[in-house]
Amino acid sequence: MEDNFSNYFSETGKVARNYLETRLDLIKLQAAGKLSKALGLFFSLIMAFLLFFFVIVFLGMVVGFWIGEMTDSFAIGFSCAAGFFVLLFVILILFRKSIIQRPLANMLAAELVEEIEEMEERREERREEKREEKAAE
Repeated sequence: MEDNFSNYFSETGKVARNYLETRLDLIKLQAAGKLSKALGLFFSLIMAFLLFFFVIVFLGMVVGFWIGEMTDSFAIGFSCAAGFFVLLFVILILFRKSIIQRPLANMLAAELVEEIEEMEERREERREEKREEKAAE
């Protein structure tokens, strides 16, 4: 009798340990999935900003040379282009919440909501599968 109890407790301990290890692995995989999505979004935003920066730089050079050709002075042309970019910078600083912060916050919130909805759908699918298994028994 004592052999059965000791065997039962040792087997239960092994199963519990195995369950905890599996649960920990699952949590690690879920965290890695969320981190990879966040990093993907982060790097895509960085790439978009870099491309936007290069477009602005080259457009500034084009405007500077164009105004320079019109006025026969490249100093005046590039000064006008620099003044335009300073004005653009001031506008971005003044309206940064509506132009930059809110759209980025909305994008991140939409990603999080999508992730939560996907998790809820998976949970509901698992619940339905369990109900079907119980109904089949």
